[in-house]
Amino acid sequence: MPLVLAMAMAGCAVTPQPLSLSDRRATLAADRQAMFGSQEALSGPVTLQEAMARALKYNLDYRVKLMEEAMAQRQLDLSSLDMLPKLALAAGYTSRSKDNASSSQNIATGEQSLVPSISTEKRDHTGDLNLSWNVLDFGVSYYSAQQQADRVLILQQRKRKVAQQLMQQVREAWWQAAGAQQLQGRIDALLKEAESALEDARQVERQKLRAPLDALNYRRQLLDVERQMSAVRNALSQAKPRLAAIMNVTPGQDFQIAVPADMPVPGLGMELDKMEEMALLNRPEVVEAHYNQRIGALETRKAIAKLLPGLEFSVGQHYDSNKFLVNNAWSDAGLRISWNLLNLFSAGPITRAADAQVAVDQAQRLALNMAVLTQVHVAYLDYRGRARQFELEHELNGVDQAIYEQTRNAVDSGATARLQGILADANAVFSSLRLFQTYGDLQNAYGQMGASLGLDPLPATTSGYDLASLSAAFRGSETKWQGTVAGGAAK
Repeated sequence: MPLVLAMAMAGCAVTPQPLSLSDRRATLAADRQAMFGSQEALSGPVTLQEAMARALKYNLDYRVKLMEEAMAQRQLDLSSLDMLPKLALAAGYTSRSKDNASSSQNIATGEQSLVPSISTEKRDHTGDLNLSWNVLDFGVSYYSAQQQADRVLILQQRKRKVAQQLMQQVREAWWQAAGAQQLQGRIDALLKEAESALEDARQVERQKLRAPLDALNYRRQLLDVERQMSAVRNALSQAKPRLAAIMNVTPGQDFQIAVPADMPVPGLGMELDKMEEMALLNRPEVVEAHYNQRIGALETRKAIAKLLPGLEFSVGQHYDSNKFLVNNAWSDAGLRISWNLLNLFSAGPITRAADAQVAVDQAQRLALNMAVLTQVHVAYLDYRGRARQFELEHELNGVDQAIYEQTRNAVDSGATARLQGILADANAVFSSLRLFQTYGDLQNAYGQMGASLGLDPLPATTSGYDLASLSAAFRGSETKWQGTVAGGAAK
């Protein structure tokens, strides 16, 4: 017996089995297909609305939130099933090596009064079908289902928050990529011009056609321009890959941005008090706080319900193959009530704990409201500051471009040295870069203003879920969004 037990324990032992390199390699193709295989290919320059549509449809982080909501809905379905009566089906078989014989004994004399006898067979088959329903369990399950329903609504609000944050990231990355695309050609041309001038400067220095110090200073200025432009080009080259990651485009795939011809300044025509009201009504965090408060109240009701008496109804159908029974099949019904009287002592602490929880929830909600109002004011001030900064950069960029044109004309006519033209070009490029960055910051502040108000970037219903329908919905939502911010109407 000890040997058999030792062999059984050895057979139950589990040893770690690490994945081999071939196993991991086998999943690569399937993972890549799951990541990129089912999405529509890029067919032209990407607009801001198409970038938002691609992020909403293909972004993997957003897919996780959708799956979490679907899983919560399945759990709600399971919670609803807990309210149904319990229907249990049981069957059994027993076998004995000897008869289950017994005898009786006289209680007064202690002598055996009956000969040994049996009333059950050595082998017996049984079957039972029982239906039971506990009223107390039903009440507790009902409150649990309501809580799960509120958790589904909470996940919907969190999905709204993720969508708002995702669209904010798209807006910021798209404008950075647009600026990089606009400046890329000009930076490359400037670097080529600077490299050509630098080679000429090296020739002049080798041939000693200029004073050594003047030649070195000339070459240093050209190298400084080349260093700065190379750093800018390297920074701008990362803009499109960041946008591609948000859109879930295959890394390394080249695409173009549909850069608009102008840079309009979005306007805000709503008063701050209207913004505050809209934010408190629409922000996902505020709505989630209300649902959490409702879940806490239901938890208190569950605790109080558990203090009540338990009432259980049951009906059943039974069968036993024992031949000694007069009736092998029978039905029964029952009613049972139970109550743990000691639970009454818990009523006071539960009530006090519920009151304390209500106070905590109220304080948390007020603190959240204060944080939301602060975010609205900060976003508004940031937007105003970004708008003023863009206006200044726009005017400054016009001056720098005019200086560059004048300097370039003078260089072409031979009135100004080549270095002055390159330096003016570099200043103009930096000015254009600051202009695009400032406008991107303005757009980002405008999007943050909408997010602080709790405005959804996409309407609740769309004509379809393909990229064309989503892009059209985003364009319409952007128009409605601007009208809402300008007019002050809540969604």
